[in-house]
Amino acid sequence: MSARSTRASNALARLKERSGNQGYSMTITGAGHFYLSETPDGPPLCPPMELDDFVAFVNAQGPQKARRVSKLDTEFEKQLVKKTEK
Repeated sequence: MSARSTRASNALARLKERSGNQGYSMTITGAGHFYLSETPDGPPLCPPMELDDFVAFVNAQGPQKARRVSKLDTEFEKQLVKKTEK
């Protein structure tokens, strides 16, 4: 497995984890493009895409994980707002 397909496979694994749907499947065309389907034999959910576009597409699918925000992040954002108000 190449680094290209590993990156795409990792994006697919994250989607399966987020969505709870283990049926998602990735296909690589002979030209090296990727596409996603909900089942291994199902219709494609997107046209064949380059790696970066495919990973971005897969990452945008399904429920998104909430970003963890620390107290320090919150305080920093407050400081930024204060500086822009002056």
